[in-house]
Amino acid sequence: MSEGTMQRRVQRDPRSQRAKRLTRVLVCAVAVPLVAAGCSSDSGSDDGKDKAASASQSASPSPTVRAAAYKRLPEPCAVLSEKTLDDLAPKAKSGKKGASDDASTRGSCSWNSLDNNGVDGSQFRWLNVSLLRFDSDTTRGPGDELAREYYDKQVRDAQSAEGARSAKSEPVTGTGDEATAVRYDLKKKEGTFKQQTVVARVENVVVTLDYNGAGLAGDRTPDADDLMKDARKAAKEVVASVTKANGTGAAPSESASKSPSKSASKSPSTSPSTSASKASSKS
Repeated sequence: MSEGTMQRRVQRDPRSQRAKRLTRVLVCAVAVPLVAAGCSSDSGSDDGKDKAASASQSASPSPTVRAAAYKRLPEPCAVLSEKTLDDLAPKAKSGKKGASDDASTRGSCSWNSLDNNGVDGSQFRWLNVSLLRFDSDTTRGPGDELAREYYDKQVRDAQSAEGARSAKSEPVTGTGDEATAVRYDLKKKEGTFKQQTVVARVENVVVTLDYNGAGLAGDRTPDADDLMKDARKAAKEVVASVTKANGTGAAPSESASKSPSKSASKSPSTSPSTSASKASSKS
């Protein structure tokens, strides 16, 4: 066999053709995972973006609560004019400021007056003003709603004063956003004390004004209507001092209740009252 014939046979050898086809298959087999890997990598990158976008959309906003309207309280011993103090506690030399760990949220002042008429007896008066301001809190709620809850409690406490007799409650108009007056008698060995309490709320501040009077050593018992008239006037003046301290007018806010507090219509019970205890101890 000639050399040329052998070369042609080698070129036409089917085994050689199969080897070439096998090589092409292996190359393609190797290429497929590389392409797949590239696609898989791109897909993973998109997945991360989708998850980030989903997380951003599902994130809940921070809780919010409307801000309290009033940020400060007036000086408690300066909430009443000299004329009003002369009318309610004419013999009081000065007010006694109550202790407070935060003057921006709470304060109080009291005045004692004893008009001694010698053998004809004497007239006693005690006046106390308490102020409590509530800040808004994301957990507890808006300041004005917290103040409203405290306002209702103060009215209930006044209505349920220990030892109170002939207790009566009535709404007070034109004093803050809502106000209630409570009156009752307290019998003591010194005489009959006529207690008047006015609780008022203006925005997120609650004002509690206690005023009582008695005729001692045989002097006449003061008229409860006159005392209540003075107490109402003083409470309105205190509310005006609160609004003035915050740079606003004395008009009630839009949230003002047009109807009296629910607490005002409840009949008094026999549970002890903080304001009554203060009045009794001071008296």
